[in-house]
Formats: sequence, C-alpha cells, structure tokens
Amino acid sequence: MILVPVMLILVALGIVLFSWAVKNGQYDDLEGPAHRILYDDDKDMIPDDAKPPSEKKVADTDRTDDEQKDS
Repeated sequence: MILVPVMLILVALGIVLFSWAVKNGQYDDLEGPAHRILYDDDKDMIPDDAKPPSEKKVADTDRTDDEQKDS
C-alpha cells in the first residue's frame, strides 16, 4: 500500500529533475568536455628544471626584462 505511492512520487521527481536538466542545457554539449581535456594548457605550471632543453630556451624568452634581472 505504501510502496506504490512512494514509487510514483520518485518517478515524478525523476521526470521533473530530468526535464530541469534538459531545460538548463546540461545535455547540450556532450563532446566538448571530452575533447577539452586533451588541450595542453598547463605549460606554465611545469617547473623549468623538468622541461626539456628546447623548451627551457622558450621559457626564458617569454619572461620580461624585470623577471630576467631578478633571476
């Protein structure tokens, strides 16, 4: 007697939450996050001593004159 109304309430709640998610764009771009993880945007967080020699030269030229004087 109690399980049928509880299950109907849960199903209705699930439908409402699903429609809310669709309306707010939760399922609009399914491919974007999967491809975005492949982009390399953390080069500035790699320490200079861990970079290969070819990248160390590029990192030195990226610094400003004030930063080069400090080091």
